[in-house]
Amino acid sequence: MSQEKSIMTDVSIVVPVYNEKDSLPELMKGISSTFDRLGKSYEVVFVDDGSSDGSYDVVKGLRETYGDGKIKSIRFSRNCGKSAALSAGIEYAGGAAIITMDADLQDDPAAIPEMLAKLEEGWDVVSGWKKVRHDPFGKTFPSKIWNAMTSIAAGLKLHDFNCGFKAYRSGAAKSLEIYGDRHRYLPALAHWDGCRVTEIVVPHHARKFGKSKYGAWRMFNGAMDMITLLFLKRYMKSPMHFFGILGMLLIVAGAGVLGYFGVMWAITGVMRIRPLTLLAIGSMVMGVQIISIGLIGEMITNTMQARRQYSVRERL
Repeated sequence: MSQEKSIMTDVSIVVPVYNEKDSLPELMKGISSTFDRLGKSYEVVFVDDGSSDGSYDVVKGLRETYGDGKIKSIRFSRNCGKSAALSAGIEYAGGAAIITMDADLQDDPAAIPEMLAKLEEGWDVVSGWKKVRHDPFGKTFPSKIWNAMTSIAAGLKLHDFNCGFKAYRSGAAKSLEIYGDRHRYLPALAHWDGCRVTEIVVPHHARKFGKSKYGAWRMFNGAMDMITLLFLKRYMKSPMHFFGILGMLLIVAGAGVLGYFGVMWAITGVMRIRPLTLLAIGSMVMGVQIISIGLIGEMITNTMQARRQYSVRERL
């Protein structure tokens, strides 16, 4: 895990915001009330992900109401996605524990004390489980299937991987490389990184304002991301192990067929160009190309790091 930065407060709450201006005052009120009872110091990091409804103006108003010490803010130049917002917010957070939650009031701040208690038990990541969901069937049923498949693929039994309401030890959160659509798999990434991951049931409320930002492509994108992550999990540090084996199989298969026809030509003195001959040549060419891809992957692995995919316009 990466080294933790100096800790300035007990808990940081990271909230990605995209066109949620109506929800923010009530959300901040709930967070403040929770921590007043809890007796811990806290800060809220609002990350405006290119909102067009004036959400950032609301955040600035909340800073004046609650004070700069309670609220930090980041504003992106454009909409970059939830993963980018979480990455920027976690990087900016200074708490010993980091809570991530959505801005739409479906996550209840009243669950935060139980999450923090789990961290104090020794867990590195506490993932929320929306056991009772107030979402349409078209969203909840595919989610159950997707979560079951993800549990098998990740080797981690959780009921709700994509719940945005999570608690992390600072070191665990800051060690995660979050980009693309990886926010769906943060518990799996943490588990693969050696963190202790658990889950608790959290309240889930119906959306009060606006509408969901997720469309029909959500499940397809999630499936593609899982294939990518499984590949990276096994071959990120050694892509040649995958591409090399596949390339060698194609080369050996092509060479075997050509060798057979070569022997037959030597025996009979007749050389015939058959479709299988062309297929064998193509197989060998593809094998060489795939091995070349593996070599390029090895060079990239050794020279490149994941680059940020967001542009910050303002940070307060």
